[in-house]
Amino acid sequence: MNVGDALQAAGLDRREARLLLAAAAGISEGQLVAHPQREIDAASRARFDAWTTRRKRGEPIAYLLGRREFYGLSLDVTPAVLIPRHESELLVERALERLAVRGPCRVLDLGTGSGALALAIKRECPSAQLVAVDASPPALDVARGNARRLGLDIDWRESHWDWRESHWFSAVRGERFELIVSNPPYVALGDPHLAQGDLRFEPAAALIGGADGLAAIRDIARDAPAHLTPGGWLFLEHGYDQGDAVHGFLQTADFEEITAWRDLAGHPRVRGGRSVGSR
Repeated sequence: MNVGDALQAAGLDRREARLLLAAAAGISEGQLVAHPQREIDAASRARFDAWTTRRKRGEPIAYLLGRREFYGLSLDVTPAVLIPRHESELLVERALERLAVRGPCRVLDLGTGSGALALAIKRECPSAQLVAVDASPPALDVARGNARRLGLDIDWRESHWDWRESHWFSAVRGERFELIVSNPPYVALGDPHLAQGDLRFEPAAALIGGADGLAAIRDIARDAPAHLTPGGWLFLEHGYDQGDAVHGFLQTADFEEITAWRDLAGHPRVRGGRSVGSR
């Protein structure tokens, strides 16, 4: 069977079918488009057929291919980690802005998952000293693997880089950072979106933030000042309709200069604030 026939028979969105076929055959999408009569070998066709069957059941393409692009990085992903999304690149941008002002400093990534935030920050700002934590050992394995493959797995003793198993701040007691970033779980338990699209296949612990979706954000905002240096910043991703609540949490925790940033769809997506000092 040739490329054109395989794409036609796939029964998928044309863009998705091209992406899967290119990966199955080990060629670029451009080559598929340029050579629709190219024959697909049996092994590639079997791989493509298996992927299309799973995709029709709803499995995310990122899990099928085992990778996702994020802030210019090609990251390995598995069902143990949340699929990195472009909205979260806002957190990287905010962090890099602060690092440009502060210079070399310690950064904590809470709930690192695939390591997307930490690795993007480290790649763009090699002088930053990173600590990345997650409560899931399988997620940390994915993050460590990405770090090694990208050449960003730097010896802790030399550059203060580390991956730690931790429920939020439990593994960094007594430590302080100039910057904390987090994309915590913020979907409410029972939200109908959990039964739709990619969310059906992603780890619930990385998605669900309690009955109201705000449990993790509430805890992080409350405890962050004890782990920030005076003038240090906290940046949190949140749901499009959670901005007012997150603003309130930051106010209660005595953060100043609380600011909101919108994603490309125009929705409030990130809130940040400056710590006034020790608590």
